[in-house]
This record gives sequence, C-alpha cells and structure tokens, in this order.
Amino acid sequence: MSNKPQDVKQNIKVALVGSPNCGKSSLFNTLTGSRQKVANYPGVTVERRSGKYTTADNRTITLIDLPGIYSLKDRTLDERVSRQVITGTHVSESQPDLLLCVADSTNLRVHLRLVLELKHLGLPIILALNMHDMAQRDDIRIDPEILSKELGIPVVTTIAVRRASLDDLKNQLSKTLNDLPEKQEAVPVPTTRELQQQARDIAARALLSEGSQHKVTRQLDRVLLHPVFGIIIFFITLFGMFQLVYFWAAAPMDLIERGFATLQDLISNILPDNWFRSLLNNGIIAGVGSVLVFLPQIIILFTFILILESTGYMARAAFIMDRLMAMVGLNGRAFIPLMSSFACAIPGIMATRTIEHHRDRITTIMIAPLMTCSARIPVYALLIGAVVPNQPIIFGLFGLQGVVLFGLYLVGIVSALIVAMVLKMTLTKGVAQPFLMELPKYQLPVFRHLMINLWERVKTFLRRAGTIILYAAIGLWLLAQYPKKPIGGLEPDIFYSYAGIMGRALQHIFAPLGFNWEMSIALIPGMAAREVAIGALGTVYALQGNEGQVEQSLRTIIQSTWSLPTAFAFLAWYIFAPQCFATIATVRRETNSWGWTAFMTGYLFALAYFAAFVVNKTAIALLA
Repeated sequence: MSNKPQDVKQNIKVALVGSPNCGKSSLFNTLTGSRQKVANYPGVTVERRSGKYTTADNRTITLIDLPGIYSLKDRTLDERVSRQVITGTHVSESQPDLLLCVADSTNLRVHLRLVLELKHLGLPIILALNMHDMAQRDDIRIDPEILSKELGIPVVTTIAVRRASLDDLKNQLSKTLNDLPEKQEAVPVPTTRELQQQARDIAARALLSEGSQHKVTRQLDRVLLHPVFGIIIFFITLFGMFQLVYFWAAAPMDLIERGFATLQDLISNILPDNWFRSLLNNGIIAGVGSVLVFLPQIIILFTFILILESTGYMARAAFIMDRLMAMVGLNGRAFIPLMSSFACAIPGIMATRTIEHHRDRITTIMIAPLMTCSARIPVYALLIGAVVPNQPIIFGLFGLQGVVLFGLYLVGIVSALIVAMVLKMTLTKGVAQPFLMELPKYQLPVFRHLMINLWERVKTFLRRAGTIILYAAIGLWLLAQYPKKPIGGLEPDIFYSYAGIMGRALQHIFAPLGFNWEMSIALIPGMAAREVAIGALGTVYALQGNEGQVEQSLRTIIQSTWSLPTAFAFLAWYIFAPQCFATIATVRRETNSWGWTAFMTGYLFALAYFAAFVVNKTAIALLA
C-alpha cells in the first residue's frame, strides 16, 4: 500500500474504548486538549465527547470518547450506545476506522477480556497499557512485545495524565493510520468463560512480574472466592460480627444506662415534682436515652461494614452471593445495595441505580427494606436482652444472644430472597443477567478514612436521636398528659390520656398478635423511624410506673411484664414492618411510582402481621 498522502484515507475516526476507571477519558483530554465537543447522543442522556487530534505528520483525525464498558453486551444504556457505535449500527454515528483500546496495566487479566472481545469485530486495534507508572510502583512488569505477539495487535505503554509519556502512542497512531488495514470479517465471539480463560492464559505469558500485592490478592481469592469455602467464610464472618456486637458492646451500654439513671436521679433531687421534671425524666430522657443506650452496638456494626468495604471484601461478597442471587432471578450486583441496607435502607435503595435492568432494580428496591438496618438494632437488642439468657452455647464458643441476633438477620435475608423469587416469577419477570464487575485489590483500611466514615454514620444516628426521636418523645409525653385521670380511677394516668385511648383502640387490631395497649401506642410514633418505638416504650412505661419502676431499666420492665410469645411476636413484626417514612419516600422517588410504593408498603405490613401472628400462636402452643 502506498504511503503517499493522497492515497491515505481522509476523515479518519478513532474511538477510545475501555472499562470504567482505566484512564480512557484522561487520555482523551490529553490528546485533544481544548479541541473537543461535549453533547448527548440523540434521544438518550449518554454523553458524547469528540475532539480533534493532529498526528506527528500533521494529519487531523476525530477522536470519540465512548462510555466505559466491561463488554459488548447491552446491560446498561452506556454499553448499548458503545456497542452500537463500535459495530456501526448507531443511527447517528458512523463506525470508527480504528479502535484505541485503553487498559489498566495494574489489572491486566480483567481488561484483556474486553480486548479479546473487540478483536472478534475485525476492526484495527491499538492497545494502550495505561497507568504504567502505577504498575511500576507495584512491581508489575508487562512485556509489550510478548503481549503484542499474543494478541496480534500493536501494544504501547502510556501514562494518560503525562503528555511526555505518550510519544510511543503518537508514533504508533501515525504508523497505523498511514498504513490502515482493511476491516476484517467479524467472527463469532466466544463465551464469557472462554474469553476469561484466554485472557488469563495470555496475561500469564506477558506478565514478567505481577507484583507482591497482586500475587497476595490472587492467592487470597483462591480461598475467599471458592464456590464452597468462600460461602462458608462469608457466613462465618457475618456470624462473628454479630457475636462481637453483643460481646464488645455490653460494658459501654451498661455505662450509658447508668449515666442516664444518674442524670434522672439528679434531676429528681434538684427540681420539684412538676410537669417540667416529668417532661425531662419521663419524656426526653426516658425516650431518647432508651435509644442512645444502643449506640455502642450500632458503632460496632458500622465499623465492621466499613472494614469489609475498605479492604475490598465487600465486592467479593457480591461474587460469592451471585450464585445464590441467580437462583431467585437476580445477580451479584443486587447484593451490594442489599448489603448496604444493613446500615440503612435509604442509601441501599439509592445504590440500586448501578443495576442495569429496570426489572432487576425494582425487585431489589422492593426487598431492600427486609435487610435488617441499624435502626432495628435497638429493638432487637432490647428484646433479646430481656427474654434471651446470655449463656454460652456450642462448646461455650458462642453466646446465645448473638446467635439469636444473627438468626434475625438471617430471617430477613432469606425472606428477601423468597420475595425476590416470587416477584421475578410474576410482576418483574425477565431473563437473568450475567454479572461482571472489576474486583479491587485487597488493602488495609486507612484509619483516618475509617474514622471519618464512621463518624458520618454515627452523626446521622445522633441527629435522628436529637430530632425525630426527641420530637416523638415530647409529642407522646404531651398526648399522655391529657385528659387527666378521673377521680376514683384505678389505672395509671396514661391509661386515661389521649395516648392511652389510641393505644386501646389499636389493641383491637393487634390483640391477635399478643400486643398490649402500651405496645400499640409505641407503633404509632415508630412509623417515623423504627428505633422511635423504643423511645416511645420508655416514655409509656416511665409515665405509668411508680417511682421504683421508673428507676428500672426498660429491659427489666419488659422482662417482668411481657410474655415470651409477645416478645417474639414483636421481634417478628419488626423483621418485616416498613416502619420508616423516610424509606417509603425514597422508594417513591427512586421508582417514580406510587403503585410500587403502595405495593411495597402493603406487602411488608401483611408479612409483618402474618409473621407476628404465627410466631405468637406457635410460641403459645410450644410453651403450653
């Protein structure tokens, strides 16, 4: 082929292709500088970035920065647009003449799979091994010549953010464009498993040194991602986490509880017996304090979740659970929002935005509230501490209270999977989608970052205690003050108040579950947030007890006044009940549908009532 300018094809279009976070857009910015345009592809909100680049021999070409993709499958709108442009089927974008594929040098095995898939399209390709400096830092050495020979395409190393490091890429671009090969006939693409095996084989031959950190990561993944041992290790990790939630939190919880009791005694000694003292002791401290006492357990749970995220294990958990999620019609990507919902359902529901298919996203949103969020911990911890003895079991290795807590979390997970399976067979029926995700390297958590993230979550809990729970406690105290007890009344003052009247009215609904009128009262403010119910119970029992009873902890009062079937029914109710207005509002916003919001709220209340009823009647029968 002649290399004369008049024989060289004009209006060359080069598409930059690569996985997310490989440095593709940084390379595009460095090559085009200010000579770029940003718009959306017609009809969709997917960004289209194009720019002009002048080669070393003064030829101007058009560079297209395509959205980041992991494969050519249509799992997301971004991937659909990229696939249409690369294959020449897009309605407004012609097929590129050359693909400039950008790969992360520090994770060659993962990125080679996309390169191999692109090769089957028959388009000319140049592979840019980006982040070369980071690979050198991690002692990762790749032989570009061996890789080029194995792939049959030119391979160069780059550092996208450094213009001086792009000389080899620029020279290769000029060389390839001046002798641009013809497009070959596309051939069938092998399966994902076959592509992954090819990528591993080629990487093994081209990698002269994979670096100690990557070697450790690979060795750990052989165990932690094992189809059998990986699942066992994952559940042992969760089980141990709940054991430590009880074991480590016991001492600080007792300290906080004694501190609030001392504060109540101090207020009783300083202030006269009037409405203001009652508000402070029986309203604010009894309500807010009964929730804050569980702060140590919440801190421990958040710490474990953050450690799992920062070490890179959380992403592995998604892969471990992918097989189980596939059994109910979802994939491992849905597990990450569900795992996030252990802290709070709201960010978990928002995290479903990363799920590509609408039906899978709706299904995940519908089951996210079944994950046991941190707001349930005060309820679980209070009742478990009141009715479950803290005795060692299983050769004395585990505490019974921690086992019960783990069981409650497990019931939520299993229930979510069952509901997901039913939904995927009916309302959100669709084809199961494959799960592709880049795994981060294992690393030690950065203490400063861990503490910052932990403080943000603790601050959110304290803000709820200082606003929602405080207002609910004051409001319930006011409702419990009027009307006053009539002359000759034999019941506590609160029995005759508006709160008592409401509680007795609701008791007709909840009586089949074994709930008394005090519990029925607590469920109303508990709609604002789940943990508010504990504050409400603290206020109710403080206002109806004598001086000796008020000084007892809420746990002791429940232990002496609730039956075992009632306590277990209350726990069952809280596994399912959607008692959080903020979560319901988030579902409405994320689904943009009142129908789905009403469906979720309705089925969760129905499940809660049914589960509490069955648990109560079963416990009564067993104890008879």
